[in-house]
Amino acid sequence: MNESISEDDLITVCGQVGKILLTSGAETSRVEGTVEYIGRAAHYDITCHATITALFVGVNNQTKTHLVKVRLGDFNLEKVDEINTMSRRFVEGKIDFAELKKTINQIDKKVIDFTWPEKVFGAALVSVAPMLLFKATWADLGLAFFVGIFGYLAAALSSPRIKTPYVAAGLGGFTVGLLATLLQSMGIATSAGNIIVSALMPLVPGVAITNSFREIIDRNTISGVVRAVDALIIAGSIGAGVVIGAAVSSILFHLGGGL
Repeated sequence: MNESISEDDLITVCGQVGKILLTSGAETSRVEGTVEYIGRAAHYDITCHATITALFVGVNNQTKTHLVKVRLGDFNLEKVDEINTMSRRFVEGKIDFAELKKTINQIDKKVIDFTWPEKVFGAALVSVAPMLLFKATWADLGLAFFVGIFGYLAAALSSPRIKTPYVAAGLGGFTVGLLATLLQSMGIATSAGNIIVSALMPLVPGVAITNSFREIIDRNTISGVVRAVDALIIAGSIGAGVVIGAAVSSILFHLGGGL
């Protein structure tokens, strides 16, 4: 297979595969394993070292190393699954290198996302689920459904427009805290705390936290700690937003004479 696949071409494709996986939320051990499996299937001794911000791909006993700079992106597990599927098919000999390269380019350019109604409805369902653990009233259950929607929309719509990191998550928390506290102050909701905890679920960086533990368990300590710190900052931003939102809601309620 060496005659038909050049070393430079293989390294470039492997770098592209690793970049897609990293920016889509895959852990570094999966990135390194996938790249090295592709190299071995092409009969090259490929070595890959992945960190949270960079990817190094090279061939053993060669001085040439391909560096790919990576920036953390949104989690897109569907892209991770598609890359894994194509790499397995290549390793098993079901597709050739030309088809692998073509498909990887298509996946890289492909925009995989859900429609807005699907995302909003999903956020609403996630916001309702924790309320079942609190034995909440039906009224609070319904309110969490809508507060979760507004919190998610505040974060999702502001994220592309606000360049400062973590502010969008804080804005989502602010919206949830403001609405939940206001609803309780007006006597509509029974427990603002229950609504806040439930409605924040769509904003919580659960995948990032899970991946950080997986990285640390796999002894990829640097990447694991970086992911954990990033997740903690997001969680801190959400918490700060909730506190500010609740405080603003209380102030507005008292200034309004209790409505």
